[in-house]
Amino acid sequence: MGAFNSTIVTVSSKGWVVIPSLFRKKIGLKPGMKMEVTETEGKIVLTPQAGDPVDEFYGKLAGGESLTAALLADRAEEKDREQAEIHPR
Repeated sequence: MGAFNSTIVTVSSKGWVVIPSLFRKKIGLKPGMKMEVTETEGKIVLTPQAGDPVDEFYGKLAGGESLTAALLADRAEEKDREQAEIHPR
């Protein structure tokens, strides 16, 4: 595994390390993303983890049409059609 880019960073007293923006942009790191931390042959490896698709989708439909209301309205129309077929006027 070759290192195409490298830089020196400082570990804080709390163990924090800032990942330079060049690397964050290159691999698409965003605030709040989870990272797996592993140790391999004396090296610390950080691997971005894919987010939970359910958590990422949560709230995307907020403010839009209520899907429950649309489903209930559709079912009511379907029920009326069924009743009309069974009991024609």
